[in-house]
Amino acid sequence: MTLKNFLFTSESVTEGHPDKVCDQISDAILDEFLTKDPKSRVAAETTVTTGMALVCGEITSNCYVDIPSVVRNTIKQIGYNGEEGGGFDYKTCAVLTSIDEQSSDIAGGVNKALETRSDNSDTSKDETLDIGAGDQGIMFGYACNETRELMPLPISLAHKLAYRLSQVRKQRLVDYLRPDGKSQVTVEYRNGKPYRIDTIVISTQHDPEIKGISDNKKIQEIIKNDMINLVIKPVFENYDVKPDETTKYLINPSGRFVIGGPQGDAGLTGRKIIVDTYGGYARHGGGAFSGKDPTKVDRSAAYAARWVAKNIVKAGLAEKCEIELAYAIGKSQPVSVLVDTFDTGKISDEELSKIVSETFDLRPAAIIKQFDLRNLPAKNGGKFYQKLAAYGHVGREDFQIPWEETQMADELVKKASSVLVR
Repeated sequence: MTLKNFLFTSESVTEGHPDKVCDQISDAILDEFLTKDPKSRVAAETTVTTGMALVCGEITSNCYVDIPSVVRNTIKQIGYNGEEGGGFDYKTCAVLTSIDEQSSDIAGGVNKALETRSDNSDTSKDETLDIGAGDQGIMFGYACNETRELMPLPISLAHKLAYRLSQVRKQRLVDYLRPDGKSQVTVEYRNGKPYRIDTIVISTQHDPEIKGISDNKKIQEIIKNDMINLVIKPVFENYDVKPDETTKYLINPSGRFVIGGPQGDAGLTGRKIIVDTYGGYARHGGGAFSGKDPTKVDRSAAYAARWVAKNIVKAGLAEKCEIELAYAIGKSQPVSVLVDTFDTGKISDEELSKIVSETFDLRPAAIIKQFDLRNLPAKNGGKFYQKLAAYGHVGREDFQIPWEETQMADELVKKASSVLVR
């Protein structure tokens, strides 16, 4: 039975969170390789801890990238510059690398798809059949009509709060903030729709003293007042559902947050997959995004699934929609495509699944071509995937993302119309 009245919570983190530091380093490395060689195969994993960053993985490319420089520049951009950054320093941290080439066993199935057309037709000129999936796995995409960007309200709010917190720090609207931070929003739903904001949590790293004040109780009072007025209120100006007199504000609920970032907690690429997607409101296949080139369907197919789901909701064919795609390594065609509209569809999920299969080419190379995934870094000044590595890979409105476009909505409406008139 579908719940109608409930509380749902999603979280986000700033780019200074140790796991997000790793995601951004991995994607900065990917950006650099793809900018120089769009056909690079990259699987870059990063871990950070006190005074150290380690990059390991498999990379095959025709170009050279100074990985330590990319690592240090990324850490610098985030804001970890010694004492002001909370102890972690881009200049003095050790940078270790351990990189191998991509396995020839994997490359053999990716470079040329293992299956052939059932009609035995010539596929030598069919670019979309030239690439097999880089791994097996399941990927999910989701969209709903709760927000303008067709995302669930809790994760949309959590991302906006975390992003605003980072803006306040970088614009120095206050001078005591450090890079690490987290947000969390609990939304009350009634009859399946967002009704009110129950709880807002913001945890932000800060200097040990503020304006010469060392008393922690007074420091936390200053932070709470600033977070409400400079972060929370500006975000909710753009939303219909707003905090009310009963909303709970938990600002730095641990009582103090001076030690943070890699000095306070080790970080690892791919450990914030729910933050990266739908905040737990939709299912997740388990594969992370950052540091992976587009032949990895963990990344490219998840983007495609979001694109399909968003176009279905934009077309008005459902109030919410989840797409599941599944792939086998070395095979280009998905082994399954599932559409679930949670009983909100204007036509049956079975009919909608047929329309999706007819309308969208979900083979890996077709997805890469549709979104121009290999060339996006070069087209965006050498930095694209790194920008996705914080504040979500889907639902973004702060820069142009091809899988957020809804150009297929009209086509879906036309094909659904023929079903509705039967």
